[in-house]
Amino acid sequence: MTTNTHYTVQFPDSDYAPATVNADQLLSVSLTLENSPILFGCRTGICGTCLVSATGEMLPPDADEQEVLSILAPDCATARLACQLRPMGNLSLTLL
Repeated sequence: MTTNTHYTVQFPDSDYAPATVNADQLLSVSLTLENSPILFGCRTGICGTCLVSATGEMLPPDADEQEVLSILAPDCATARLACQLRPMGNLSLTLL
């Protein structure tokens, strides 16, 4: 049985085409190589430049990301920092 090594990231409510990303890379690496509406600042999960609403299959946020999310988007259950996301399946990202 083989596993999928690429996933699709969609950007609803934008004119950007879906991007193909690697399953074994952080989105900040994959999306830098693709044309996407997501901007990345520090890439370490502290600046909030890449704050998105994310749905789909992904690993949950670690404690450090959760701390930043509790400050930047305390009332948004789908908020994530795109630079910290590792896809586990197809995703949909909307800028916050």
